[in-house]
Amino acid sequence: MRSHFIKYSLYLLLILLAIPAAAQQLTGKVTDAINPGEPIVGASVAWKGTTHATSTSGTGNFTLNFSDSLTSEIVVSYVGYAQQTINVAGKQSVVVALQPNSSLKEVVIEARQERFSALSTTNSQIITTRDLEKSACCNLAESFETNASVEVSTTDAVSGAKQIQMLGLDGAYTLLTTDNVPALQGLATPFRLNYLSGTFIESIDIIKGMGSVLNGYESISGQVNVKLKDPEKTERLYVNLYGNSQAKFDANVNIGVQVNKEWSTALLLHTAQLHHRSDRNNDGFMDLPLNSQYNVYNKWKYNNGNWVSEFGVNALREDRLGGQMDFEKGSELYYGTTSETERISGYNKTSYTFADKPYQSLGLISSASHHTFDSQYGNRIYNGTQNNANLRLIFQSIIGHTGHTYKAGLSYTYDDMQEELAGTNFNKTEHVPGAFAEYIYNNLSNLTIVTGARVDFHNLYGTVFSPRLNVKFDATKNTILRLAAGKGFRVANPIAENTASLVSSRAFVFEEELEPEEAWNIGGSFTQYFEIGNRPGAFITDYYYTTFRNQVVADMYSTPHQVQFYNLKGRSFAKSFQAELQYEVLKGLDVKAAYKYYDVRTSYNGDLRQKPMIPQHRFFVNLGFATPFDKWRADLTTQYFGKMPLAYAENHPDPAMPQNSDAFFTLNGQISRAFKRWELYSGVENLLNYRQPTPIVGAGNPFGPEFDASMVWGPIAGRVVYAGLRFRIN
Repeated sequence: MRSHFIKYSLYLLLILLAIPAAAQQLTGKVTDAINPGEPIVGASVAWKGTTHATSTSGTGNFTLNFSDSLTSEIVVSYVGYAQQTINVAGKQSVVVALQPNSSLKEVVIEARQERFSALSTTNSQIITTRDLEKSACCNLAESFETNASVEVSTTDAVSGAKQIQMLGLDGAYTLLTTDNVPALQGLATPFRLNYLSGTFIESIDIIKGMGSVLNGYESISGQVNVKLKDPEKTERLYVNLYGNSQAKFDANVNIGVQVNKEWSTALLLHTAQLHHRSDRNNDGFMDLPLNSQYNVYNKWKYNNGNWVSEFGVNALREDRLGGQMDFEKGSELYYGTTSETERISGYNKTSYTFADKPYQSLGLISSASHHTFDSQYGNRIYNGTQNNANLRLIFQSIIGHTGHTYKAGLSYTYDDMQEELAGTNFNKTEHVPGAFAEYIYNNLSNLTIVTGARVDFHNLYGTVFSPRLNVKFDATKNTILRLAAGKGFRVANPIAENTASLVSSRAFVFEEELEPEEAWNIGGSFTQYFEIGNRPGAFITDYYYTTFRNQVVADMYSTPHQVQFYNLKGRSFAKSFQAELQYEVLKGLDVKAAYKYYDVRTSYNGDLRQKPMIPQHRFFVNLGFATPFDKWRADLTTQYFGKMPLAYAENHPDPAMPQNSDAFFTLNGQISRAFKRWELYSGVENLLNYRQPTPIVGAGNPFGPEFDASMVWGPIAGRVVYAGLRFRIN
């Protein structure tokens, strides 16, 4: 296994070096006119007449996308300097020298980033660095704790696997990307939320509904795009140390270096360790699996006016062990799960902006990964290997003027998966060349229409056509209406996406040859920004309806000791409604409150039933307080989960098995104190210490026919207290 890991690592590095994203960009530098060449850090650079802006990096550099502009002028400003307006028509790179403003005596700066984008055509929400630091956020799974749009749930009570849910659908229907590059798919699904450290992340974009055809055909419920630290903008040194009452420890180090004027790099290091066994509910099983992870990410960026290139390599090793308290790897007397994972991946994004046409660009995005694991679930062996590669060529230009723009390109996806479950092999190799085009109409006032389509030629399932439409209408300056519709397509990975059922006595039964999943999604949102008492706020509500033409059904209702997999026979749909209110009640005190309603149903052998483990009603409230300059910060988040249907068969041998979960509350909180370069934080998860009464059915006889650890609907570990520190040099 290790020899294959090293071999494919070398192959991937060679591929990355040989393969040179589409962006038409303006680059530049802001300097001090009195001290020539001295960079101004943190200066604001914005397209005139828009809210599209950025800040200069530690070297004074900045980048703006021409596609965000309404005019050819940028506005450059910084405290203590006179504001300048620069015409950049025909330029790809500029140097701006700001003159000190001698008349300025005292300035108070107040900044606020809207979490719901007023500019995006899609219904988008941003989780900022500030949001990420409101919780422990050791990995991607914990990055959504103060967000109402995405839920994270534990899939079973033994292995520690987690998944996200959006619009009432499992995370498999949400496209996960890093820096807009598809990532962590297929065999990585069970534990992928643990494979990205929270300290690697700069921000997270959450897009509901069908997104752009540029990112592929798989997005059905939406997209989660994780923006990793930018080598040009990240801190020179960032250290984060974390520990909790379960004896889990994390250590993180980020190092950013501006190598020269054109090259910059970021080295991101993470390790997570949990080696203490605990059983606070006294069921004989560890509350959390033992875990050891080592994770390295290295990003490089080249920026030279017309050419911008970025590439990165990620290597990961993780070992997991869960089960009964006395279980050790290789033990046959006690029940347990083990997993050894090795993964290496890399990507490259290179773009060229035409010298005499700043609105026109050509880009190439490439990525590749090798993922391998050996795992055991009780007496069942589950091993797998996946090799994946993706390539996209994108051309962008205008039709007459920037009110009419288009993007067109070609793509190719290669995916080779080899799985072995209990001695049976499940192998498939996909080759998918495709073509796509997208047209954007912008009347430069209040209407934007994005329509696109792609055609993909799947070697196993033939030609697939995927149309998409997104419309944004600004009824007033503060009132925004959006509409989204389109079709998505994906090839399911039924074992990797249902590993929770492996932690049970259920047998996996494939009743027929499984077809790809296809679904239509249509929905929209209403956003209203407002001010009350000079305090900003926003009200957002949205509704989405997803209907499947085909779906791979994992049926646990029909028989008590099996999971039956078959193609949809009947209807399957998901209705999602959300209403959210954000308001700054007092200076420094922000409140977020949300309500969500789901109606998710699937036909199980022709019988339309509620999909299990999804609450119909959910409430969310987050209170955030900060003193000036964020010297002190405190956050409190409470969530209410309504009853969820459980997938126990009606003919289960035990007629007393519950058909629904309990309703329950959770409460999380954190307080932090910032110094010049240091920050100390401490918090508690599940403050009320609520625990699911019996997370494991048949825990006393785990090798018996009634054992089932997959019906997890609430917390298992109980209250967890944590503390940590952050140190940064910008």
